[in-house]
Amino acid sequence: MKKITTFNKFKNIALLLCCFCFISLSEAEASTLTKPSILSIDQLITGTVKDSKGESLPGANIVVKGTNKGTASDINGAFTIDAREGNILIVSYIGMTTQEVRVGTEATIDVVLQDGALGEVSVVGSRGKPRTDVDRPVPVDVINAKELQQTGQVDLGQMVQYTSPSYNSAKTGINGAANYADPATLRGLGPDQTLVLINGKRRHQFSSLNLNVTVGNGTVVTDLNSIPSLAIERTEILRDGAAAQYGSDAIAGIVNLGLKKQTGSGSFKGQYGATSKGDGTSYLAAVNYGFKLGKEGSFFNFTGTYQNTAGTDRSDNYVGRIYNTNAKKDDSIRLVKNTYPVSTLPFQIGQYGSNSTKAYQGFYNAAYPLSKGWQIYSFGGYSRKDILAYGFFRNAIPANANSNVAKFPNGYNPELPGTSLDYSTVVGVSRTIAKGWNMDFSTAYGYNHLDQEANNTTNPSLGAASPTEFYVGRSVFGQSTTEANFSKGFEGFLGTKNTNLAFGAQYRQDNYKLLQGSLESYQVGPLATSGKAIGSSARPGIAPEDQTDESRSNVGVYADVESDITDRILVAAAARFENYSDFGNNVSGKLATRIKIAKNFAVRASGNLGFRAPSLQQSFNSVTTSTVQTGAIVQTKQIRSDDARAIALGFPKLKAETSQNFNVGLTGKISEKFYFTLDAYQIDIADRIILSERLIVKDIASLKTPFAGINEIRVFTNQLDTRTRGIDFVTTFKHSFNTKNSINASIALTSNNTKIRNIKNTPDALQLGTAKKILIIDTVAISLIETAQPRQKLHASLTYTYDKFNINVRANHFGAVTAWEKPAGKPHITQTFAAKTTLDLALSYNITSKLGITLGANNVTDVYPDKVFATYPSYSNGEIPYSRNVNQFGFNGAFYYANLNLNF
Repeated sequence: MKKITTFNKFKNIALLLCCFCFISLSEAEASTLTKPSILSIDQLITGTVKDSKGESLPGANIVVKGTNKGTASDINGAFTIDAREGNILIVSYIGMTTQEVRVGTEATIDVVLQDGALGEVSVVGSRGKPRTDVDRPVPVDVINAKELQQTGQVDLGQMVQYTSPSYNSAKTGINGAANYADPATLRGLGPDQTLVLINGKRRHQFSSLNLNVTVGNGTVVTDLNSIPSLAIERTEILRDGAAAQYGSDAIAGIVNLGLKKQTGSGSFKGQYGATSKGDGTSYLAAVNYGFKLGKEGSFFNFTGTYQNTAGTDRSDNYVGRIYNTNAKKDDSIRLVKNTYPVSTLPFQIGQYGSNSTKAYQGFYNAAYPLSKGWQIYSFGGYSRKDILAYGFFRNAIPANANSNVAKFPNGYNPELPGTSLDYSTVVGVSRTIAKGWNMDFSTAYGYNHLDQEANNTTNPSLGAASPTEFYVGRSVFGQSTTEANFSKGFEGFLGTKNTNLAFGAQYRQDNYKLLQGSLESYQVGPLATSGKAIGSSARPGIAPEDQTDESRSNVGVYADVESDITDRILVAAAARFENYSDFGNNVSGKLATRIKIAKNFAVRASGNLGFRAPSLQQSFNSVTTSTVQTGAIVQTKQIRSDDARAIALGFPKLKAETSQNFNVGLTGKISEKFYFTLDAYQIDIADRIILSERLIVKDIASLKTPFAGINEIRVFTNQLDTRTRGIDFVTTFKHSFNTKNSINASIALTSNNTKIRNIKNTPDALQLGTAKKILIIDTVAISLIETAQPRQKLHASLTYTYDKFNINVRANHFGAVTAWEKPAGKPHITQTFAAKTTLDLALSYNITSKLGITLGANNVTDVYPDKVFATYPSYSNGEIPYSRNVNQFGFNGAFYYANLNLNF
């Protein structure tokens, strides 16, 4: 691949900056060595965190003020942290008043937290001192491990879905790449417009591109379900743009997953569950344990998980034809064959529901103190998911392009196994030196591949010679990241109360590959001339001409500053410059402030310029598919962004999406037990990347010569400008009646709306010679952006604790969604699916201090989305009763489960 000539210059500048900063800081440290002082010596601080009743608080957060150095208490409330005399430890726990404790000469510190303050200290979105959400200039949701596990969900993505109203993800079926990695969105934007971090470091994306007509069409997701939930100590969701601080993708915000650190203790979780219809049975066994590595301050925390979840089937009775298009003839054939007896008409066929999954996952988090205050750390993990999805039923009518009566005389339902293998590791060193500078150097590598197969299917063009099992091919994505970060807190700097300065550099390399499938999976057989479809039906293989191996690199440098000007006024600013080898430069920036208008009330505001680089999958994916339309085979070719034919037609190479993000909010702490946050936002995105409509070659004069032999083409293009506006509201209340009785209530809701502000004109070169207006984007694609996700979502939760019993009730409201369809040769049609509310219920009992059980039901009232109109094509004769094109909350109904939790 050709690279921009300035790239190496920027790379060298970034490396020189890192070396200069390292040398400068080392010199600063050296200057202090001539003056020995206890203040320059880190010591290991141990302690415990308890509540006012003397009970241990596992998962409490302990942070060294003015740094990003932190830890969490273990199951017994114990913690260890490196600090020095004079440091301030910020100790916080949800539902408790945050305390600041000064480190003295004692090596042991025991902290007792009082009931009251409900905002938890957060780190993401700031390199300054941690703050509770009511004190932050931007909104951050903090979800601790207990809240995630209380949802009763199996996958991490679904746990976040039912704890954060701004985050939306639902299970789907018969939906291409979405079968293997759930599309997930933040603030109603696209899946690739949210950046995912682990321990503050960038997480790699999934390898396969979503090309189906569903939420996230044309995007690549970051697969949260490849991470075991029991490894997570806390989840932070930054609901604000942060590209200036963290780089590409953070247009909608950030999901940061903090891994567990505790040592000397462990936990086991076992879960069994099933739906009200008896399918979707789920077995989960997970264990977490941490231990020291032979030196004080060291730890190695490991999580292993096995999950086996069966698929579900929610298809209706099938009312289509099997052997003949004539109903009477078809019924008579079925009667003779006795395969699908007339007495059972109509009957159920195929499978439409959540896919079955077997998952094997292991994650670790480790650190080890070195000499002179340095610490080496590492984290990462491995995940393998074996997923079985299904395609549409193929009937046995001989004239149909997808039928192959020689192999399947009664029709067939394709099975589409996929294996997603995912691994990652981060290794780094960090240190806080005597002058207060924090240094962090790290390198990381993340990898995902998806192997796809197609079984119980056929290549119709091969007829009787066709196999029934195919290897479709492999998609691969790898990402390496090397970065250096520096920060320091200054008290009294230029007359301010305190100021934090941070800067650094990052170098990243991405690689994307498509590897071909077996010959028969893409082969053009002799029956193709007779109208039979080409390639493995339901999932054509990757052909040699569609193989891809493309890479790119980028270097970025940033600086940000956050300052408490006074006790009342906080300001923050950040700027970032990035250079990409495939499309050039980008500059992003951010300004934010928080002003306390009263002791317990504050207003906050932020504005930022962000960006998202086009993914390699969008730029270089090339795939050929075959469909049947009105009885004829139609071959559709997705064209690479750098294809000279597409560029000549007015589709330039992809460039970055850019955004303007504004947030204004009000925060309040009514009392020590009750707080709220209210935020309104607007996100304008220019040059939004979208996959074009299917451009029919025979109908467009400019396509006939360059794309001879292809029926349709599709291309990615920066075609749209959009605007998203919304409001987020969060409120929490906690009260203890006595030492045994307490309640914890919360309401969190979001309401937003996305509109397309501008659709760019059809390129003149493409329109040339064709009188009819060519549409690059049509109503179906527009609806996936504007109406396919619930624009209102609410979680209302109430937890009551009495001694060893705990009962949790949660109501979840999902707003209405609308889907558009485009029947062949007919006007577009639409359907709105009404808003729905589900109810979750869980009862827990602590048998001992270490052993507990939970019985629960998600969607206990067995609510389903509205069904697709039976007269609509997307109903597919009963195979698809619940829409594939919109996303509310899935369609499996009630799920009942039992949990066993053991601490050891």
